[in-house]
This record gives sequence, structure tokens and C-alpha cells, in this order.
Amino acid sequence: MNLSNLLWLFFLFSALSPVIKQMRLQNARHRLIRQIEETRGTRFIGLIHRQEAVSLLGIPISRYISVEDSEQILRAIRLTPSDMPIDILLHTPGGLVLASGQIANALRNHKAKVTVFVPHYAMSGGTLIALAADEIVMDPNAVLGPVDPQIDGLPAVSIVKVAGEKDINEMDDKTLILADVARKAIDQVRKTVYDIVLDKMSPEKAEMLARQFTEGKWTHDYPIACEELRDMGLPVCGELPREIYDLMDYYPQPVQRSQSVQYIPVPYRRSERKS
Repeated sequence: MNLSNLLWLFFLFSALSPVIKQMRLQNARHRLIRQIEETRGTRFIGLIHRQEAVSLLGIPISRYISVEDSEQILRAIRLTPSDMPIDILLHTPGGLVLASGQIANALRNHKAKVTVFVPHYAMSGGTLIALAADEIVMDPNAVLGPVDPQIDGLPAVSIVKVAGEKDINEMDDKTLILADVARKAIDQVRKTVYDIVLDKMSPEKAEMLARQFTEGKWTHDYPIACEELRDMGLPVCGELPREIYDLMDYYPQPVQRSQSVQYIPVPYRRSERKS
């Protein structure tokens, strides 16, 4: 075998190796998901958004809740018997209100119990989906976030506030249009949250919760932890199953040239420490 053939074999192996690795990873995910389903007697759905690398090119891309996600999840729910509980794992920075609202309403309308697992964070649209669950099981350090709408990358509440504090003659048409759209967006998302949580609490509490989440009490990236969520009357926290953490290990971030976090990835016991 000459050098030219060796080079071709090397490039062929280099091209196929990521594909084979991804197939093995996908098979491992499916096996663990099936194990979770058999143990809990549920349909398991994962909505996991990590920064991923484009195949072969290695270009990192960010992911968020999209219409394609809602199509897939709605299909999974349709394929689930009405008396079968649903478990859904959320790990997402958020995304489109349209897609998130569709998913949340489909889960709310499912007759059997819906449990949401949050190992790290489910912000914005992810929180909207979590609010539709009968139970939200979170890691002690996991967080949800506000669902206040954003218009052109700006908080809708802030747009309305600024427009209300300025003389209308001092504002251009674009600002006035943005303020009008922002008011509508706030009302729409508030009503969506109210409808989603109304089954779990009184109308008065549902209205208060909807306003807290949508009307700019916090910045959009504010982390809302278990204790604060419980104070709002939401069915949250509990103990996250070990299998959820194991499944997250099968969704690794792409390898960076310089890794910023270093530790030995095994569980320690205090008795193993040496004096």
C-alpha cells in the first residue's frame, strides 16, 4: 500500500469518525431514555439545547426553542395514550413564544400527569413550558426565569415605560409602533401564563403569578430558584432522578481548544478523603 492510499484512508477515517461517534452517542441516548420510560411507565421527551458543532466543519451554533421543536413534541404527545404520564426534560435558554406556547398548551391538555425535569435551567420559553406541568422536579441549584416578551431584543415592559414617560411629539413613528406591539405582547403572554396555571390555583393567584412572570418585575435573565418558586405556589423541586443527570452526560458541549473548567469527573465520598 503506497503513501497515496494511506492518505486517502486517513481522510476517509477522519470524515467518518465523527459520524460513527454521533451514531453511538445517539444509540446510548435512546437506550437510557427507554430505561427511564420502562422504570417510570411514562413517555419521555427531551428538549435539550446545547451549543453544538456543525458536522465536519466544527462551527459552534446556538440552539433555542423553534417551531421545528414544537412540531416534534406535539407529534410525540399525539403518539402518547391519554392515560399515560409524560416526563419532559428541559434544558434550554428559551426561544419563540409561538413554539413554547404550543408545547405548553399541548402538555396542559394531556389528561395524565405531566412531570418536568430541570437539571440546570429552563429560561424564558422553557419556563412557559414548565408552568404547564403538574410537577416540576428541579436540581437544588437549577433555575427558571421570567417570560416577559422581548421586542427587537428589548424588554417589552421597558419599551412601554419609556414611551409613557416621553412626550408623544418627541417620539418617532418606530418607537410608537414598538410601544404598541410591546403592549399587545405583554397582554398576550400574560393571558397565556394565566390560562396555563389556572388549573393549579385560584384565579386571583393565577393572575398575580402571570403578572409576576410577564410584567418586568425582574430582568429577563433573572434566575428564579426553588424556594422563590415555592413561595409563588408552584409545585416545584423534589429529587431529580439519577438517570436525568446520566442522560445529560450524553449531550456534551463541543470540545474547546482551551477547557476552562477542570475536575476529576467521579463522585467523591467523604470517607475517601485522606488525612
